[in-house]
Amino acid sequence: MNTVNNNGLKIDQALFDFINKEAIPGTGIDINEFWKKFADAVNELSPINKRLLEKREEIQKKIDDWHKSRIGKDLNQKEYYQFLKSIGYIVEEKDDFEITTSKVDSEISLIAGPQLVVPVDNARYALNAANARWGSLYDALYGTDVIAGDKNKNFNEDRAKKVITYVRNFLDETFPIVDASWKEITNIKIKDKDIIFLSAKKECFLKDKKQFIGFNGEKNKPKSILIKNNNLHIDIFIDSDHKIGKSDKASISDIIVESAISTIIDNEDSVAAVDGEDKVKCYRNWLGLMKGDLTANMEKNGKKFVRKLNLNRNYISKEGSKISLHGRALLLNRNVGHLMTNPAIVLKDGSEIHEGIMDAFVSTLCALHDFKNKNNSRTGSVYIVKPKMHGPEEVAFTNNLFGKVEETLGIKKYSIKVGIMDEERRTTVNLKECIREVKNRIVFINTGFLDRTGDEMHTSFESGPMIFKGEMKKSTWLNTYENWNVDIGLSCGFSGKAQIGKGMWAMPDQMGNMMEQKVAHPKSGANCAWVPSPTAATLHSMHYHKIDVFKEQDKIKSRDRAKLDDILKIPKADRPNWSVDDINLELENNAQGILGYVVRWIDQGVGCSKVPDINNVGLMEDRATLRISSQHIANWLHHGICSKDQVMSIMKKMAKIVDAQNEKDLNYKKMSSDFENSVAFSAACDLVFKGRVQPSGYTEPLLHKRRLEKKSLIK
Repeated sequence: MNTVNNNGLKIDQALFDFINKEAIPGTGIDINEFWKKFADAVNELSPINKRLLEKREEIQKKIDDWHKSRIGKDLNQKEYYQFLKSIGYIVEEKDDFEITTSKVDSEISLIAGPQLVVPVDNARYALNAANARWGSLYDALYGTDVIAGDKNKNFNEDRAKKVITYVRNFLDETFPIVDASWKEITNIKIKDKDIIFLSAKKECFLKDKKQFIGFNGEKNKPKSILIKNNNLHIDIFIDSDHKIGKSDKASISDIIVESAISTIIDNEDSVAAVDGEDKVKCYRNWLGLMKGDLTANMEKNGKKFVRKLNLNRNYISKEGSKISLHGRALLLNRNVGHLMTNPAIVLKDGSEIHEGIMDAFVSTLCALHDFKNKNNSRTGSVYIVKPKMHGPEEVAFTNNLFGKVEETLGIKKYSIKVGIMDEERRTTVNLKECIREVKNRIVFINTGFLDRTGDEMHTSFESGPMIFKGEMKKSTWLNTYENWNVDIGLSCGFSGKAQIGKGMWAMPDQMGNMMEQKVAHPKSGANCAWVPSPTAATLHSMHYHKIDVFKEQDKIKSRDRAKLDDILKIPKADRPNWSVDDINLELENNAQGILGYVVRWIDQGVGCSKVPDINNVGLMEDRATLRISSQHIANWLHHGICSKDQVMSIMKKMAKIVDAQNEKDLNYKKMSSDFENSVAFSAACDLVFKGRVQPSGYTEPLLHKRRLEKKSLIK
């Protein structure tokens, strides 16, 4: 690695050049002054960061020792609660308060809808996600299993008719017409300030005329009609010459719906960035998004083209004025948490920089370009989602970090907004006090089943063997945790100011099931929920037309708050008497997920993958899913549910299956050809056999070590 010495820091040459030649120009910041202030801030913040990580380990050891001293005894919930308070794991809850965050974009505060998460290191994916603000409902339905039957690439007229019927039913429910159905209308035009629908030779109107917002084209022959429900827009295209429009009674050719209202551009669990080279790739894509000039070369159906960010969408309002709607999702940047370090910058004491500190400075520096061009935020804010924080002290450190970034870059205090990922147990049980620490800048909290379960298992590792992974979703702590998150957020004044989010739908090929199940998220009071693709965002948006989340939140405010005692109920098995077959099946399922994900992470640097499970159902895997699977096997090993030889035999068996599943990937290297020398297989085994001693059960330290090893072999 080529490095530059600057203000006591040893900086990767590529990163140094990127910041000086690409990120800073156009911001008005003096390069020398930036590096001096940056070095001072890093040297001040790093010791605090280290101490917080030490405290995590100290608390975990006390919990481990407490459980060990009670082996064979039933857990007394009251005694357990008092113990956790005595060691500072649970802090005192103070008086009620409401957040005071200001200058928040409406996509965060006022619009409920789907949220995409996309790896920042892939420009094409990032552009697709940013552009997923609008999507074709016809295409989304035609190409997925929401509509039963054949969905191959050749046009199927019967399938198209089913799609149109499905959409007309949705329009009848969401935008009802007085004395008529959308299935019956034969013409649409604008008269005065109303939409007029012709049905059976009579003129009909929307039941709620306020839903009509604007149009394009001529009033007597509009090209599109813009309507709105629950703050979400739908653009109805009318074109009698279009393949679909020419056979439609009303010449409707497509239905374009507002889909991914916001998108998290991810530097964390869905990327594999282990050094300066990797980080520059991530930062450069984020800079391009903030400048608005990111592009990606594409090829589709034999045609090459350049993918760019979509422009805004323009309309004529019913009053005759111009309307411009944002053409892209509002972008949030998920930084790395407090744990990991990166060799891209080495401090004068020889230690690597904490990656989360570096992320905060560089991602905000890049966002200064957006402060000028308003390509993303129209309020002068940059949105940083902070994962894997443990309790109020660590949230307070993030607040301090962001303040230092604002000082260094000369921007207004609280320009950096924060999202708290409620995915660690110590944050969950202290969520109100965590929010208090950032009450002037918080815009987001959400639940994450997988990381939260991984931390649940690691925190209570010594209490006993954990229940089967599939049973976790039915456990008392998990359901209470989901409600608790919403209850706390609403009590702190989030409604109309900040997002309350829910987790990912992990099966991108099962959109029919998603449409049946994910409506539960807006019903739960969450004004955003994660989806794995632009298509899923378009489909999930229908749920937010069906459910007015803000009305649901008003109802939820009056219910009794979820009980902390229920959150503290450990999901351990009660004297398990499982069969060998059941144990092996669970181990195989976990092992396949681990291996299928790790092999691409280590060998190809791919941080997010669709990995077939044991039943060949494609599941979105990232480091959060990896954490729960590896901790689960490690826990069973520790408590004698299985043996090391048994697990190793299963790892080798599943590696062969994973190899077969990837045989069409020309870049794939088989693990089973040489287990001893496969870095990927060794990494997967490390995660399991060394899982007990990993900090909070995280997978990053081992993954980063093995990926650096692999990169050195490639070079």
